Amino acid sequence: VQLQASGGGLVQAGGSLRLSCVVSGFTLDYYTIGWFRQAPGKEREGVLCGSSGGGSTYYLDSVKGRFAISRDNAKNTVYLQMNSLKPEDTAVYFCAAMRGLCGSYVPRRFNYWGQGTLVTVSS
Repeated sequence: VQLQASGGGLVQAGGSLRLSCVVSGFTLDYYTIGWFRQAPGKEREGVLCGSSGGGSTYYLDSVKGRFAISRDNAKNTVYLQMNSLKPEDTAVYFCAAMRGLCGSYVPRRFNYWGQGTLVTVSS
């Protein structure tokens, strides 16, 4: 089981990025994918979750209206579209997978984690 996040980079405040999480070793249709981030010197936090059934749950109020999650099961890929980026969004972004639906924020429910991709937002 592998998850690989990509798409990070340097962007100016107000810009956009789309992160991708490519999964292998399991059928994406049956898994819920969460996006998490960890800023320098801070703890990891949940950002957004996309359930296997198609719904989504925001774990972070500050990204509501700016970030959105989508998936293409045929490509085994989940996307995190990030718009109106702010310097405080700077972090390493990770994707993780679990069975079941998003529900409340319980990181330990996510069994599989990928390596992160760095997003840097300049002011």
